[in-house]
Amino acid sequence: MATPVPRTSPSQSSAPQTPSPQAPFPPSPSSRSFTAPDGTSLAFHVSGTGTGAPLLCLPGGPLQDSAYLGDLGGLTAHRRVIRLDLRGTGASEVPEDPASYRCDRLVDDVEALRAHLGLDTVDVLGHSAGANLAALYVTRHPERVGRLVLVTPGTAAVGLDTAPEERLAAARLRRDEPWFGPAYAALEDVTAGRGTAESFGAVAPFFHGTWDEAARERHAAGEGQRNREGAGVFAGEGAFDPAGTRAVFAEFARPVLVVAGEGDVNTPVPTAAAYAELFPKAAFAVLDGAGHFPWHDDAERFTETVGAFLDR
Repeated sequence: MATPVPRTSPSQSSAPQTPSPQAPFPPSPSSRSFTAPDGTSLAFHVSGTGTGAPLLCLPGGPLQDSAYLGDLGGLTAHRRVIRLDLRGTGASEVPEDPASYRCDRLVDDVEALRAHLGLDTVDVLGHSAGANLAALYVTRHPERVGRLVLVTPGTAAVGLDTAPEERLAAARLRRDEPWFGPAYAALEDVTAGRGTAESFGAVAPFFHGTWDEAARERHAAGEGQRNREGAGVFAGEGAFDPAGTRAVFAEFARPVLVVAGEGDVNTPVPTAAAYAELFPKAAFAVLDGAGHFPWHDDAERFTETVGAFLDR
């Protein structure tokens, strides 16, 4: 059962705490590489001055360069943040076998990185589509996960569907914005199954808490950071077993935090709340005014919420 977290205070999980060992990392940002089981060279980036256990961050997209995560709004002050460039993205090699982009096969890369770091357990953060990879990693290696943070999570791995009205209701929170009319009409088309490339592009403002110049620049940069071939394979047939993943989640007693953005049309609050309910005990936080990238919309509250959960 999910434990609601006050929107104005840091979130805490009441689940039993399992300490993760610390590993020595340099104080300044650095990029490193390791070899995946199939021989593909993969990159990861270490940053932060926090003294807690390392936090392994899995990017969304799917298959987007992890650079978009940045320092997660300053979360690097709480933890050493390790960003994994999934195969074929960022500084990681393109694999010989394109089928290896499938989400369930990427689990081997995450486990290889954990082993490379010499950690018995690792705290994991998954954002958006990266939450699907985090979910499958928990499914296959539950004993290796100390704490789990799911930020505006994608839900394919657990088989949760979002009703069109949930997305539209989240969008209507922005009705006073000057761009609202055309963007909302495009979202109506998308949710009704009439989406085109143009309409999918027009709904971009709803993914950001503030559709200002900085958000426009981040959106444009993100469009160029995705491995589109890999994205098309990521959720391919056989990638997910929702019933099996839910069964593991029902027994997963480690600390879990699910973070939702109040205005996120990708993972609306009711969907994120339903996700949190899949665990025996999970903290659930809604960040007011935030969209799909809450560390940009309110960095202070995001880092307070996630940092307090990790530091407990």
